[in-house]
Amino acid sequence: MQLRAKIGMLATAALVAAGLVLGFMPRALPVDIATVARAPLTVTVEEEGKTRVRERYLVSAPVAGYVRRIDLKAGDAVAAGQVLAIIEPARAVALDPRARAQAQAQVSAAEAALAVAQENARAATADAQLAQQQRARTESLRQSNFLSAQALDTARSTETRAQAAQQAATHAVKVARYELDMARAAAVNTTQLQTGGATEALAVRAPVAARVLKLQHESEGAVSAGQPLLEIGNPETLEVEVDVLSTHAVKIAPGSKVILDRWGGDQPVQGSVRVVEPSGFTKISALGVEEQRVHVIVDFVSPREAWQRLGDGFRVEARFVLWEGQDVLQLPTSALFRHGDGWAVFAVKGGRARLTEIETGQRAGLATQVVSGLAAGAEVVSHPDDLLSDGARVKPR
Repeated sequence: MQLRAKIGMLATAALVAAGLVLGFMPRALPVDIATVARAPLTVTVEEEGKTRVRERYLVSAPVAGYVRRIDLKAGDAVAAGQVLAIIEPARAVALDPRARAQAQAQVSAAEAALAVAQENARAATADAQLAQQQRARTESLRQSNFLSAQALDTARSTETRAQAAQQAATHAVKVARYELDMARAAAVNTTQLQTGGATEALAVRAPVAARVLKLQHESEGAVSAGQPLLEIGNPETLEVEVDVLSTHAVKIAPGSKVILDRWGGDQPVQGSVRVVEPSGFTKISALGVEEQRVHVIVDFVSPREAWQRLGDGFRVEARFVLWEGQDVLQLPTSALFRHGDGWAVFAVKGGRARLTEIETGQRAGLATQVVSGLAAGAEVVSHPDDLLSDGARVKPR
């Protein structure tokens, strides 16, 4: 009995000891594991852009006037030299009752002034005739030596002054007539001017054969010189304008490959960088941060049928290809963490996490190129946390 009791006690003590050892042993941490593999890798810069017609023309009013209603609609084709709009002279200003009464009073005053000028002209004509007759009699008496030469000179001078006064009176009559015409024109009702005879109109013509992109002034009405009327251009000559960060723009060169995606079509469209503009501009981001950006112009490379549903001002997503490789050793970027001056990962070997320093190359968002330190097929912890250390036991999550 004593032997059995001792064996039972020893067995119990062994079980308790084993339980304590198992309880205090570090457990394997559940982790996400990724495999280092070879696959194509593309480094891109993605920004939002919009399409625009390469050559567009803003047709404006060359003079101030009254434009007739433009019958064209957006999308209509126009030929070179086709009349786009008709501009008539500016309409007369409508008169209110007070202004009309003042205008009528000015007409009456102008009529009275004309009558005065005509009477003055008649008087000046009579004086000129009398002076001419006196000069003729003086010359006759001078020939008979009944009057002196001075008397003849005085008669001739009087005749000259009388003729000048007659001419001035005649011109005064003309001035009075012109002032009367002006007063009558100011008193004419606007409706009477508009319903009169044909007025001289100016035709605004299309500079090139194109299509109407946008109507700036469709209805008839008064326009000022230089006011936009409509925009025309060829929608088949589209390009894409993308504004990118200046730090990214320096990595983009003319001829770089561009992938245009999320524009509404089923397949992405290929493009090529034509020009990176040499000057930048400041733009406030959605977070209120000032950013220096640069416009990059992209031409379509894919056939017209692939993007024929795109129009002027449509939104696209542009991915500029900065670098690409077909057989690149890579791992998830989330597996990397800083270690000293370089990068490291936790490689999974024999159920334990081993701190491994690696050399990285190109980085494309979710994937990073591995230059050295790991081989294809190696397993790494894809999302290491602060609880993980070198040599720790791990197990797949």
